[in-house]
Amino acid sequence: MTILIPLLGDQLSHGLAALRDADKADSVVLMMEVGAEATYVRHHQKKIAFLFSAMRHFAAELRAAGWTVDYMALDDPANGQSFDAEVARAATRHAAIAIVTVEGGEWRVLASQQGWGALTGLPCRILPDDRFLTSRADFADWARDRKRLVMEDFYRLMRRHTGILMDGITPAGGQWNYDADNRKPPAKGMAYPPPPTFAPDAVTTAVLTLVADRFGTHFGDLLPFARAVTREQALAALADFIARRLPRFGDFQDAMVAGEDHLFHSELSSLLNCGLLSALEVCQAAEAAYRAGAVPINAAEGFIRQILGWREYVRGIHWMAGPDYTARNHLAATRDLPAFYWTGDTDLRCLAEAIGATRRHAHAHHIQRLMVLGNFAMLAGVDPVQVHEWFLAVYDDAYEWVEAPNVIGMSQFADGGLMGSKPYAAGGAYINRMSDYCRGCRYDVKQRTGLNACPFNSLYWDFLARHRETLGKNHRLLRMYDGWDRFAAEEQRAVRAQAAGFLARLPGKAPRY
Repeated sequence: MTILIPLLGDQLSHGLAALRDADKADSVVLMMEVGAEATYVRHHQKKIAFLFSAMRHFAAELRAAGWTVDYMALDDPANGQSFDAEVARAATRHAAIAIVTVEGGEWRVLASQQGWGALTGLPCRILPDDRFLTSRADFADWARDRKRLVMEDFYRLMRRHTGILMDGITPAGGQWNYDADNRKPPAKGMAYPPPPTFAPDAVTTAVLTLVADRFGTHFGDLLPFARAVTREQALAALADFIARRLPRFGDFQDAMVAGEDHLFHSELSSLLNCGLLSALEVCQAAEAAYRAGAVPINAAEGFIRQILGWREYVRGIHWMAGPDYTARNHLAATRDLPAFYWTGDTDLRCLAEAIGATRRHAHAHHIQRLMVLGNFAMLAGVDPVQVHEWFLAVYDDAYEWVEAPNVIGMSQFADGGLMGSKPYAAGGAYINRMSDYCRGCRYDVKQRTGLNACPFNSLYWDFLARHRETLGKNHRLLRMYDGWDRFAAEEQRAVRAQAAGFLARLPGKAPRY
């Protein structure tokens, strides 16, 4: 009379729907480390190690709570190395009478789950993932008949729905959004408190050995490894952020500083996205700090908006847009992703800094991702599928439900404006304003043409020029096109020639990393 409960690596939540109503006496929780999930894109070594360690620790917590857990380790000789193979084997091994699972966060995983019934001959119930604060159906209802899916509208709805940062029917502080206060450039000489570190225990050490052996040729640094991998450590990481970095987060959330990988960012996204933290408890912790007078409103609101607003919004877009969303290519971009995205070998200091942080931590903050790495790829006309696969591979918080809308929609404008009202394109001036990267770079951010001109400048104007037919009537770009039109014809030709020359010298696609 066994019910088989397959539990995925991003479902490490004791309140998961499949566990909540199950009878421990009649259930077996199946957890699987499978090669197919580590290699469908070649994930960062640290990302694989983080998830395998978190999974093993969570399995131990489940056993301590009285669950029967069937845990299939990657190096078990009998491992079939795919979800389908392991679910089928476990169903037979435990003489299961039914399967109950929670929907995965990617279309390809859901497709696999939808086949488990036919594969095993058993009834398979797929439950919605109700750890999110809005359901797929509720988001679809909100989106229906809207001309534009404006995140700010959705965010305000979520504030009212949850009561987070609300004083009755009024937003805390008197306004909904404090984004205008959250764009300060880095301050000279500022100290940035490091994130907490957690020494690897025996479980994590065994995982690190396994990952080094099996995935040592994948992108990224495996060591040092000091990540939170348990629920207790995740809560400690949350408390550390609220106390030490959230007070300054709002002011400097868009800043970038050479040699500083963390600044005031929480770096909690990987813990949220694998289930060790919940969105509601994280938002409530930030709100409590504001209510206690420990955190200014712009910091609390800016942080909460990323979770209550943006995180929920992109998940809704992912499921609404359908499984072919990642193939969209509105700007018909075809260039291969330059090899330096994998190697970090570039003399563009901003790119080298962002790629270096990614290599070291399987993490980079949102402005590095959007306005440096994503912006460059869009300006250069890189195939958005390749950009999507790179982001999915290298970041520890990347699952398709959150990564694809952020890349295909927000970063590359490949969805034609489903998410954003304009491309997030910028020249070197933006990077110079929000970082210290341009100081010490071999390129001159103030030049558009010439041997030392910052490539972002010519690429930006060339991007606008070559996409004028597609973007020229976008009301948010009219001022930019007016600026381009004020260039003399000779200057326009020089700028476009500068961009063409730079693109011709770009290193080609790296071999499969």
